Amino acid sequence: MSSLISITKHREIRTVLFLVLLFLIVGIVNPDFLAISNIENAVKNSLLYIVLAVGITFVLLTGEIDISVGGILGLSAAVSGMFLRDGGSVFLAILMAIVIGGVIGLINGLGVTKLRISSFIMTLGMLEITRVVQVIYTNGKWVENLPKTFKQLSQSSILGVNTLGVIVIAAVILIHFFLVNSRRGRYFAAIGDNQDGAVLIGIPVKRYKILAFVISGICAAVAGLIFASQIGFISTTAGAGIEMTVIAAAVLGGVSLSGGIGSVIGASIGAIIMSSINSALVFLKVPAFWNSAISGLLLIIIVVADVLIVRRANKKANKERLNARILNYQEGA
Repeated sequence: MSSLISITKHREIRTVLFLVLLFLIVGIVNPDFLAISNIENAVKNSLLYIVLAVGITFVLLTGEIDISVGGILGLSAAVSGMFLRDGGSVFLAILMAIVIGGVIGLINGLGVTKLRISSFIMTLGMLEITRVVQVIYTNGKWVENLPKTFKQLSQSSILGVNTLGVIVIAAVILIHFFLVNSRRGRYFAAIGDNQDGAVLIGIPVKRYKILAFVISGICAAVAGLIFASQIGFISTTAGAGIEMTVIAAAVLGGVSLSGGIGSVIGASIGAIIMSSINSALVFLKVPAFWNSAISGLLLIIIVVADVLIVRRANKKANKERLNARILNYQEGA
């Protein structure tokens, strides 16, 4: 029993249990929800959210926030989509989207670190700017008639397994090992955990915060490509509101809004949960307009729980430090 309790203390394990519980509860009401084909579709549909969650995890680990990802997704998808529609190559379209995401992320990072603008305000402003630029660039029209070769990127499979899914999962695992096992990877969490302490030990805080926003921007751009490939067209509202869902997914997966705590694997599982909730509502025959309300309620619950967990952890740490000081004082006496 004690070993089971110690295992469930890990946020990622709790997130997996939550995902299993979600499928079991919905499966009891509607057994079709537990069909292998539906589970495969749930994972496939969540790839977009996983990529976004991985990118935003870098920013959250440093103690900042990025709510411009929805705008970056829509703009990069629209620009690369129009390029493809007009006969451009897939490789150049992907490169174009990555550059767009990276540049916008760089602007966000410079605004936060150099101009000392709140990351919430900076990325909120960038969200609105990218939305307007997308409408101007597309003349307010949907981008349609994408080439079949591009749309097939999200449909191809190897031995019955979706190729894009394998690539995304492999990338998540590699990024996880980078953040956990490499010295530079641990810098992101160190900055969010104690920024002043990170400065004192020589970590280039501003550089890594900028890098976090660049990574988030690039991930949002890649998510835009996945979105365009899966859907087959790009509307003027592509990615609208997705930033809140992604933040909720990351926090649900154990990434703290206070910074310094979390993993991309947990965030990815959280992304699968958020995507599965939308699917579950369909199987439960709940009207679609409840999606936003449920996501919003879940976000509030997650944030409140995160604050309580961080507060409890800080109280425990302070108590341990106080006990250590008392012990040292008694030994000295």
